[in-house]
Amino acid sequence: MFRTRLCVSVGGLRGLRLSSSSSASGFSSNQVRQTFLDFFQQKHRHRFVPSSPVRPRGDPSLLFVNAGMNQFKPIFLGTADPRSEMVNYRRVVNSQKCIRAGGKHNDLEDVGRDVYHHTFFEMLGNWSFGDYFKEETCAMAWSLLTEHYGISPDRLYVSYFGGDGESGLPADQETREIWLNIGVPADRVLPFGPRENFWEMGDTGPCGPCTEIHYDHIGGRNAALLVNSHSPDVVEIWNLVFMQYNREADHSLRPLPKLSVDTGMGLERLVTVLQGKRSNYDTDLFTPLLTAIQERSGCGGYRGRTGESDEGKVDMAYRVVADHIRTLSVCIADGVYPGMSGAELVLRRILRRAVRFCIEVLQAPQGALASLVPTVAHILGDAFPELHRDTDRIMDIINENEQQFLASLQRGRRLIENTLRTTESRQQLFPGAVAWSLHRNLGFPLDLVDLMVEERGTRVDHTEVECLRAQEEKRRSELQLSEMENQLRLDVHSLALLQSRAVPQTDDSPKYQYSLDAHNQYVFPSCQASIQALYSGQTLVSEVTRGQSCGVILDRTCFYSEQGGQSHDQGYFIRDGEQEVLHPVEMVSLAGGYVVHQVTAADTLRIGDSVLLHLDQGQRLACMVKHTATHLLSWALRGLLGPSTEQRGSHVTADRLRFDFSVKASLSISQLKQLDCFVQDVVTENQTVYVEEIPLDRASTIPGLRTIDEVYPDPVRVVSVGVPISELLDSRTDRQTSVELCCGTHLLRTGAIEDLVVVSERQRLKGVSRIVAVTGDQARQAREVGQALTQDVESLSARIKASISSCLPSAQQLAKEVGVLSDAVDNTPIPQWQRRELQSLLKALQRSSNTTIRKLETREAAVKAQSLLEKNGDKTLLVDSVDLDSLSVVMKTVNQISDRAPASLVMLLSHQQPSGKVLCACQVPKGFTALSANDWAVAVCSFLGGAAGGSMLVAKGTGSSSDITEALRWAEEYARNKTNS
Repeated sequence: MFRTRLCVSVGGLRGLRLSSSSSASGFSSNQVRQTFLDFFQQKHRHRFVPSSPVRPRGDPSLLFVNAGMNQFKPIFLGTADPRSEMVNYRRVVNSQKCIRAGGKHNDLEDVGRDVYHHTFFEMLGNWSFGDYFKEETCAMAWSLLTEHYGISPDRLYVSYFGGDGESGLPADQETREIWLNIGVPADRVLPFGPRENFWEMGDTGPCGPCTEIHYDHIGGRNAALLVNSHSPDVVEIWNLVFMQYNREADHSLRPLPKLSVDTGMGLERLVTVLQGKRSNYDTDLFTPLLTAIQERSGCGGYRGRTGESDEGKVDMAYRVVADHIRTLSVCIADGVYPGMSGAELVLRRILRRAVRFCIEVLQAPQGALASLVPTVAHILGDAFPELHRDTDRIMDIINENEQQFLASLQRGRRLIENTLRTTESRQQLFPGAVAWSLHRNLGFPLDLVDLMVEERGTRVDHTEVECLRAQEEKRRSELQLSEMENQLRLDVHSLALLQSRAVPQTDDSPKYQYSLDAHNQYVFPSCQASIQALYSGQTLVSEVTRGQSCGVILDRTCFYSEQGGQSHDQGYFIRDGEQEVLHPVEMVSLAGGYVVHQVTAADTLRIGDSVLLHLDQGQRLACMVKHTATHLLSWALRGLLGPSTEQRGSHVTADRLRFDFSVKASLSISQLKQLDCFVQDVVTENQTVYVEEIPLDRASTIPGLRTIDEVYPDPVRVVSVGVPISELLDSRTDRQTSVELCCGTHLLRTGAIEDLVVVSERQRLKGVSRIVAVTGDQARQAREVGQALTQDVESLSARIKASISSCLPSAQQLAKEVGVLSDAVDNTPIPQWQRRELQSLLKALQRSSNTTIRKLETREAAVKAQSLLEKNGDKTLLVDSVDLDSLSVVMKTVNQISDRAPASLVMLLSHQQPSGKVLCACQVPKGFTALSANDWAVAVCSFLGGAAGGSMLVAKGTGSSSDITEALRWAEEYARNKTNS
C-alpha cells in the first residue's frame, strides 16, 4: 500500500485542552494545528521542524511533496550529511504542506466530486528516528485524541497489520496487544492486509506495518464492519507507520538496522471531526473561501450537494475553486509556477480547471479567481507567512495565466469542431489522441475535454487516452532509469554495512586545498589515499579486475562530488608503484558521508591499496570560475531588481553556468547591460574571495546573507566576495557584498573569471527567468562574434536602403540574407543585450524587405497580366503559361487577371527550368458552383505528380514536368468537362 499523509506549518492560537466530556466544536483550525504541535513539543520533547516547500529537495521521484516524511527521507535512507543538523534528529514534529496531484498520488480529477478530496492539504506528523517505537507511539496518539482534543473513545476504532500470506509476513500481534492494554475493546481492534495496513515509501526503500485510527461520525453503535469499507460515516484520521523493513529491488524485505516511526494525520479531516462537521468544506478552513466565491459569482450560495442532486454542478464548482485556489497560492508562493513540464505542467492544469469552473459554471467575471488569494492568505497566512508576503505576485501570475487559457479555449473549441466534422458519425468516439493533445499541449483539463465533446453528442475514447498517458509515463520512467543506471547508489543497508565494518566516512576536505603560486597560477596538489571499500554493482567486494566498472570509497579524496549545483570533478588515480596505469574517475557522488568514485578499473584494485589522486585541473578551475561568477550574478540581480529576488535553481559546469531567478518579466536590454558591467567591474578589481567555516547560528547573523531552502551542515561554509567574513560578523559594519552559504569550490580572487557574458536570458516559465552565461575565452569570443554580426547587420541595412527601387530578384536575395542573419543572431552565443538589439533591427529590415518585395511582385504581376489579357482576348476560360519563378507572383498575376476579367476561369502554369518544377495557380468567379478552384488545382497538380490546396475561389500548388504543354491542354479540358456537365 502506498499512502501519503498530510502536514503543515506553525501558527495560530494556542490549543485548548479539553477533557473527554467536553465539547470539541470550539476548536478553530489554527487551534487544532497548534494543539498538535504543543502536545509533542512541550509534553513529549519533540523538536519542531518547519514545513518544507512543496517542491521536493533533490528528489526526482516526486513532482510535489506529498507526505510529511518527504523531507526526512535522507534519515530513513541513511544518506543525510553527517555534518548536518538532520543527523541529530531523534523526535520531530511538524505540520507539512502537501500537494496530491500528478504522479502516483493524484486526486485532481476527484476534487469537487465529493466533500473530502483535496489537491492541497496539511499533514500533521510526529517522528521517531531510532528513539521510541510502537508502544509510545500508540499511547501518545490515544492521549492526544481523547484527552487533549476531547474525542470520545467510543467513536474510535483501530486497525493493525493482520499479516500477508504471500510475502510470509506474520500479523503484528505486538501492536494489537498495545491497543488492548491501552483499553481499546477487542472488537474495535481490527486486522487488515497489506493494502490497508502496510506502508511503503515507494517501489523500494524503508517500509513497515502501520496501525490506523478511525472515527465514527455517527456514534452510539458498533461500526467495526464499516472500517476501511469506504463508508463516509467511518473515516481514517491518523496513520501510525512503524518503519521496520527495507523493500529491496527484488521485492524482498530486509529488517532495517534502525527502527523508526512515521505518522501522519490530515488537518482538514481532523478539523472536520473536531468542529462536528461531515464535510471538510464546512470547516473554517474553507467557509471564508466559499463565501468569497459566492460574492464574486453569479450563482446562489454553496449548499454542499454532490452527485445528481448537484444540478449544474454548481456546488462541485464551489469545491473545485476553493480547493484549487489554495493549491495555486501555496505552490506559487513556494516558487512552483504554471508551466509546460513536470510539477509546473500539473499546476497549469489545476489553474485551468479552476478557471473553467469559476467562469463557465459559477459565472464569475475574469479575474475573480485571483481575487480569492487574499482570503487564502487570511486563512493560512499565520501558518505560512509567505502567503501574506507574496499575495500580489500570486495574483499577477494567476491573472496572466487565466488570460492565456481563455485564448486557448477558443483554439480548443475550433480543434474539437474540426475533428468532429472529419468523423464519419457523431456516434463514433472522439479520438483519444486529439483529447490527449488538448490536455498535454494546450493544458485542457481532461474533464473539460469530456464536457465539450459530450455537449456535441459524442464521447472521448478514454481507452486511447489512458494508453497515451501510460506511454508518456513509461517514457519518463525509462528516462529516469537511463540517467540512474550507471550510478552506484548506496542504500540504507549498504551504509549500515559500511558502518558495521568500521569503514570511516570519507575526509573530502582536500578538495578545498588549493592555492595560487608566485605567477598567480592555481595549484591543485595530488592527494594520497587508501581504498576502504569496493563495490561491484551494489555488492561489496574485496577486489575488482581490469575492465570492471566499480565504486571506490577512499579514506580521503580531493575530488568534489556533485552537490550544491556544481558538477562533480573528473580525473584519475594511480596505484603506488604503477605510474603508467591510470584509473579514470568518471563520476563522484556523496551519500551518508561516503564519497563514491565511479571507476572503470584499468588493472586489479584491492581494498587497502594506496593510490594517488589527480584532478583534471582544467575542468576543476573552469567550474570554480563559473561558480564564483554565479555568486556575482546573483548579487548583481538582487542589486538590480531588489533584495526580494530569489534564486530558483542553478547549475555550474566547466562550459557554462545556469541561474534561475524570480522576476515578473524578462530583463530589458538596459538591465542586461548593467549586469554585464557590474560583474566586469568586480572581475577587473580582482577582489579576494573569502571562505570560512563557522557555526551555523553565527553565520545566520550576517546581514544580507543569501541562503536557499535546504538543510545546511553545522558548521557551514560562508563565501564572501571582497569583504572578510570577520568584518561581516561585526555588527558595526554596513558593507554590502555577495555573501552566501555554499559548499562549492570557488576562486581565491575574481580576476580569474577574466570576462563574463550573459548569452541567454528568457522566461523559463511565468515569473522565473533563466540566465545562461559564459566566461573567459568563451566570453571574449561571444563579444567578438556579436561585434561581427553587428557589422553584418549594419552593412545589410545600408544595402537594403540603397536598393528600394531595385529589381525583384535582388530584393528577394536581400530578404534571404536577412533570414540567414536572423538565424545566426538567434542561435549564436553573443551578449544577450546585443542579441535583442540586433533582433529588433532585423525584424525592421524584414518588414522593409517584405514591403519592397510585395510592391515589386505586384508591379511584375500587373505587367504579366496585361500581356496575357492582350494575348487571350475576352476568353471566359483562360489557361496559359507564364514565365515566372515565384508562386506568389503567379498567384498575384491570376488575381489581377480575375480583377480585370471577373467572369473568367483563370489558371496559370509556370515552368521552372532546369529543375522541372511547375508552379500552378487558379481562380474562379465568386458564386461559380460548377467548378471549385481547389478541385481544379488538386486535379492538375496530381496530373503533374504534385499537390495543391485552397478554397472554392482560389488555389495554388506545384508539380513537375519537362513539358507543360500536355498539362495545359489537360487543365483546360478538365475545366470544360466540369462546366459543361
